[in-house]
Amino acid sequence: MGEQLKRELSNRHIQLIAIGGAIGTGLFLGAGQSIHLAGPSILLTYIIVGFVLFMFMRAMGEMLLSNTKFNSFADITHEYVGSLAGFITGWTYWLTWIISGMAEVTAVAKYVSFWWPQIPNWLSALACVLLLMCFNLLSTRLFGELEFWFAIIKVATILALIAVGVVMIVMAYQTPYGEASVSNIYSHGGIFPNGLSGFFMSFQMAIFSFLGIEMIGITAGETKNPEKTIPKAINNVPFRILIFYIGAIAVIISIIPWNELDPESSPFVKLFALVGIPFAAGIINFVVLTAAASACNSGIFANSRTLFGLADRQQAPPKFQVTNRRGIPLTAILVTCSFLMFAVLLNYFIPNATTVFVYISTVSTVLNIFIWTLITIAYYRYTKQRPDLHKRSKYKMPGGKHMAVCIIIFFIFIFGVLLVNPETRIGVIFAPLWLIVLALMYRQYKKHTAQ
Repeated sequence: MGEQLKRELSNRHIQLIAIGGAIGTGLFLGAGQSIHLAGPSILLTYIIVGFVLFMFMRAMGEMLLSNTKFNSFADITHEYVGSLAGFITGWTYWLTWIISGMAEVTAVAKYVSFWWPQIPNWLSALACVLLLMCFNLLSTRLFGELEFWFAIIKVATILALIAVGVVMIVMAYQTPYGEASVSNIYSHGGIFPNGLSGFFMSFQMAIFSFLGIEMIGITAGETKNPEKTIPKAINNVPFRILIFYIGAIAVIISIIPWNELDPESSPFVKLFALVGIPFAAGIINFVVLTAAASACNSGIFANSRTLFGLADRQQAPPKFQVTNRRGIPLTAILVTCSFLMFAVLLNYFIPNATTVFVYISTVSTVLNIFIWTLITIAYYRYTKQRPDLHKRSKYKMPGGKHMAVCIIIFFIFIFGVLLVNPETRIGVIFAPLWLIVLALMYRQYKKHTAQ
């Protein structure tokens, strides 16, 4: 048994993993809710959040390339903030993916029941976990290949929606809501129809949509030619946000006025149905099914590599470092998938576990933003501690440490928004409890390694 990861992910894989990470199920299903909340100002929300997260990605990219021995961003926080920060980053990231993985497995089961309601949810969830576990155990390249095709499905759907929408706008297509026109964006109560409160509340929805964007930081240790591949993937982030989020939503609200959209249903289904595309609901169900499977697949990959990294730094049992002859962290994948089996049990004993997952997912989101904040703090400290590396870097974040301070202030603002909103407040309140548990775990590990 080896203890080395292999660089099997090509440029093609990394580009599509980056796209897949930037397009969550939130865009297909949650866009109706975010448009309902903010109106046309949701476009501005995505521009602001997209810019901040692009700068965050640039910071992470610069640090990863400053030392190609970094396997993930937990190594970065360990190096520049301290071993406790590395411990918190690793274990918190592991927890967020376990929670979101359980939610995604449940979502897969729900989407399968759209076509086959007679299949119990727990059985679909079990099949999903076992299938993805087998794929992840075979090779890193197969993981990349799966993500490549999952991302292609999402991209093709969005591009099809934009193409159909543009044709409808150019032809001034007559719909039950009037004529398809760009003027629909601003002629139904203006850009801020729900005032600044609606606009600010939409930031949390936008953040939810981008969870997973940092996946490139986990693939660094298994990427061929990272110096070329990682900057290319990160530099394309703004174009992806412009096309997939701003482009798609602008087209939707040009054809269906924002106030006519049902927050509970997918605007993608509504638009495809308007054109008369048969099986519109079935097509989108297939897309969100693959999107949920993709998120779960990414979760298994991210978690196994996170456990491998923690074991490498002696912050997790050494067994997590065991790899098979293909360089796959065997024990880490098996342990990760066994935790995902809790979702199977929940679906067996509580068939309607959705509400439980909504609350737990909120905690996961808050912790994810906390990790982003830690990575940005690591960047600030990197510019202070290693000015030589920062100066020599061929892939600098624009604005350097000053931009890092702006990003941290933005994340603090997001925590404030999450605290004000009654639906997400529980996540902000429970997150410190997890950090206390981690601090106690860390003390135990320090005692154990000191012996």
